[in-house]
Amino acid sequence: MSAVAAPIAALLPAPRQPADGDAVSVLPALFVPEACQWLSTTTGRVALEGYSWMQAVHWVAGSGLYVPRRHRSHGPRALGPTTVRVAQELAQLSPCRPGIEYLVRRTGLSERTVEYHLGMLREAGLLTYVVQGTRIRGAAAQASEFALMVPPEFDAALGIRTVLRDVTAPEYTRAVCGIAEAGRELMAKLAKKAARKVPRPRTKPGAKASAKGLRKGADRGAVTGVSGEVRCTPMQVGTSAVFSAGRTYSPPEDKLASGEAKPPTPKKSTKQAGGRRTLNKVGRRYRLAKELVQELDWLRGCAVPRVAWVARDVADAGWTVADVRAWLHMRGEVTRVRRGSGLLAVLLAGAETVLDTPGKRADAIEQWRGAQEAARRHRIEQVRARTERYDGDWAMPTSYRVQQEIAVAFAKVREVATGGSAALTDNQDVGPETESMPIESGVQGLQNDEIVQARNDARQRLMMGDTSPITVAVDTLGREEAEHLYGPALVRRGMQLACGARSSLMTYGRR
Repeated sequence: MSAVAAPIAALLPAPRQPADGDAVSVLPALFVPEACQWLSTTTGRVALEGYSWMQAVHWVAGSGLYVPRRHRSHGPRALGPTTVRVAQELAQLSPCRPGIEYLVRRTGLSERTVEYHLGMLREAGLLTYVVQGTRIRGAAAQASEFALMVPPEFDAALGIRTVLRDVTAPEYTRAVCGIAEAGRELMAKLAKKAARKVPRPRTKPGAKASAKGLRKGADRGAVTGVSGEVRCTPMQVGTSAVFSAGRTYSPPEDKLASGEAKPPTPKKSTKQAGGRRTLNKVGRRYRLAKELVQELDWLRGCAVPRVAWVARDVADAGWTVADVRAWLHMRGEVTRVRRGSGLLAVLLAGAETVLDTPGKRADAIEQWRGAQEAARRHRIEQVRARTERYDGDWAMPTSYRVQQEIAVAFAKVREVATGGSAALTDNQDVGPETESMPIESGVQGLQNDEIVQARNDARQRLMMGDTSPITVAVDTLGREEAEHLYGPALVRRGMQLACGARSSLMTYGRR
């Protein structure tokens, strides 16, 4: 008897006399051609749910009736645990319309492997097409929709009787109405197999398993012949030929002199106390590069691998990001950067030879931090001065001519304060509002034409709503000196407008 016929003979129930009409017989090889892999042309029946379909899958996988290599020159040699794992994913779908990418993601297999096992399930009569998927260029790929089928060989092997309840319905809608006594025990074993899941194998990436190891894994898996198999754990169905207790390791008696076994030696961990692994040379380069890209604005957007290659010398010398920033401070700040990684390569050239000791690097860090603190204080003073300037009552006029006039007025005030004597003695009219008012001699050092020009300029600005010449003069020289310079009427009008500008009841603008 051949190696394939032996498990078949052990799997199929022995034939008996057809006294009660429940006789079964040995089946031929199982294969469904491509033309019969559609729901309209199939000879099997549709499984009502995934549990009963998985019973048929385990029976086909363990019987050996379907051998893929008989019908194709490539692909897997037989239905095994991988096929059952793919079938488990299909049994959970309703409707059964899986995509190849979905099965690849769920099973961890390659796309070609998934296609192989789907083809084997169709050739074994366990799947039929309802709608075949399409792959049209320029359009989204459509997944195939399958129907879970029970092949007629399964019903014949277990003596399952089916009936067509509606004579107008197609043949694949047959329903189970009974089972032979010889197939009940086998059906119970298949039910236990269908109830448990085939685990995903745990293999190391890149590990090469020998053909012997693969055969051993297939023998120990859940997909084997139902009767007469050897299993490795008592949780599986059947009687194990080798007991696990016989392989239990017992320590020698000299290890138990004190009544207790010595605890196993703990393995040394490769992780640090903080939970991070110890980095090698390349890891330190990449960590320094990532920190530099985050800290330096002109390195934003640069590729971390390129920055790691540029800073490889200082990273190998044990530099930190603070050391690099201190060295860049010593080299000088930059204002315009066209290519950050190239500039960093130029600035770091020979850095590890200049600051070759931890003490030198520590001094550089102190200088850099001192400069940072000085710059911070300078910014605080600038903000404080700006705040005091804009929060005060007086602001410098924007007109360059007015600024010159104010500077001249301040110079005259300083001259008077130092003892200078320059008084105006001539009387001159300065405008329609002060035609009868003589020019006072209180503003010393100014000529009559200068006073007239100042009054005309202040009057024109006052007509446009600008009271800055009058308010500046009042704030700096005082109300009395401002009236001597611009006249009482002009000063009074300017102060009224200045007070009204701060009120919400009055607005004015340029004409």
